[in-house]
Amino acid sequence: MTEIHQTYNPQHQPYGGGVSHYQQQQHVSPRVHQAVKAATAITAGGSLLILSGLTLAGTVIALTIATPLLVIFSPVLVPAAITLFLLATGFLMSGGFGVAAATVLSWIYRYATGGHPLGSDSLDQARDKLGYKARDMKGRAEHATGGMGLHARADM
Repeated sequence: MTEIHQTYNPQHQPYGGGVSHYQQQQHVSPRVHQAVKAATAITAGGSLLILSGLTLAGTVIALTIATPLLVIFSPVLVPAAITLFLLATGFLMSGGFGVAAATVLSWIYRYATGGHPLGSDSLDQARDKLGYKARDMKGRAEHATGGMGLHARADM
């Protein structure tokens, strides 16, 4: 909360001739401000502490009730939990791979149809660099064979 200090200026009258709301002096004491902050903090902290205690008590009661059932059904529950985990993991992974495949196919389609997808500049630079190296190696090979191409050398 911010403190507002305004003073009344008799030369500055609003159109109605009365004193406007903004021209009234407003002052909030620092002690009142601190008391409000402390009361708010105590209320919020106390409420959260009570909620935390209730949650802990509920958890302990639920665990006390569920423990005998878990012990009785553990030969069934452990394999069932492992199976459910593997099924969920498999479905999530297959969905993720499907989304990745669709994304890659969409990128390739946009690139092949002349679009400009993200990262295509790097691919074009790599293709140009590879083509330059291939032409350079071809030129070196022709120079090393005395200017004869591969077909002329095979005919010899």
